[in-house]
Amino acid sequence: MRLLAAALLCGGLLLFVPPLPAAEEPAPALPADLGDLPLRLPTVSFSMEEARNNQQFSSAIQIVILLTVLTVAPAVLILMTSFTRLAVVFSLLRNAIGTQQVPPTQIIVGLSLFLTFFIMAPVFSEINDKALQPMLREEISQRVFFDEAIKPLREFMLRQTRKKDLGLFLHIAGEDRPINADDVPLTSLVPAFVTSELKTAFEIGFLLYVPFLVIDMVVASVLLSMGMMMLPPVMVSLPFKLMLFVLVDGWYLLVGSLTKSFF
Repeated sequence: MRLLAAALLCGGLLLFVPPLPAAEEPAPALPADLGDLPLRLPTVSFSMEEARNNQQFSSAIQIVILLTVLTVAPAVLILMTSFTRLAVVFSLLRNAIGTQQVPPTQIIVGLSLFLTFFIMAPVFSEINDKALQPMLREEISQRVFFDEAIKPLREFMLRQTRKKDLGLFLHIAGEDRPINADDVPLTSLVPAFVTSELKTAFEIGFLLYVPFLVIDMVVASVLLSMGMMMLPPVMVSLPFKLMLFVLVDGWYLLVGSLTKSFF
């Protein structure tokens, strides 16, 4: 019995005794002077190889031109097409009705973008037929491509630009009176076109505001006469404005009128 108790006691002590640490591998010896270690940095090299043929050189130039066009494409789409007038009018309509977030900005931009593609389709088709396809067939040079591509856009912008706005920028730039449309510089035509588009959009926005403003005034007068001064008139007039816009089929009239204004 004593032998059994002694064996159990020894076994218990062995359970609580931590194991001996394993022998660690010796660490690599460090040099005495750490400053003698060489500092290794990655190298970056740029090289320009000679083009094997003219086609390889032309392909590289075309890639550079394509990247440049993609960079300025948003500005061209916004400032040299019908996008400006459409986006401004839709934003003014939303404020006139009183729905600050309906329709959302993404819907307004998307609708303006697709209407721009619809309105500018004849211009883009002419650019494709007279400029892009001949250049892809290597029938014209890149300089001729630019001249032919800008002509339809120039004609479109001139039709929508007021002479007063164009004359203002020509006078500021010190340009002579152009003889024909081809003599109008783009540096004066583009800002004149944008200015004219903004003026036209604000005129349309004013006409949109008038009926909704009348509804607001009528509702405010009725609430004031009933002594309900604490009730916001906008909250009461909003359903009436929405009902009026739906009854007259406002989206049909507005989109149709805006589209026809460019033709």
